[in-house]
Amino acid sequence: MPNVQVFEGCCTPLTAGALDEPEAVALADALRVLADPARLRLMSLIASADSGEACACDLVAPLGRSQPTVSHHLSVLVDAGFLHREKRGKWAWYRAVPERIELLRAALGPAQQ
Repeated sequence: MPNVQVFEGCCTPLTAGALDEPEAVALADALRVLADPARLRLMSLIASADSGEACACDLVAPLGRSQPTVSHHLSVLVDAGFLHREKRGKWAWYRAVPERIELLRAALGPAQQ
C-alpha cells in the first residue's frame, strides 16, 4: 500500500472537466484506500452505528478478521482522513468524517449546473 495522504478539497467533479495530475493522484489514492472490502465494511459499520461511532473492540467479530488486521485497516482509514480516532482508556473509538466522504461524492458526482 502506498503512503496515503489526505487530500483537501481534491477535485472538481469528473464530468466538469479533465483532472490535472495532482487531482488524479489524490483521487486515486483515496479510492485505493476504499477499494478494500474490509475497509468498506468497517466504514459502513462505523457510519451506520446508532451512536455514530464504534469501539475497535466491537469491530473484530462483525468483520471476522483478527484484531491486528482490523487495527491495520482502521489505521489506514484514519491516515486517509476517512475516520477520526479518539482514545478512551485502553480502547480506541472511531467515527466517520462526513466532510471527507462528501469530497469523494462531489468528485464522483455530476457537475453542478
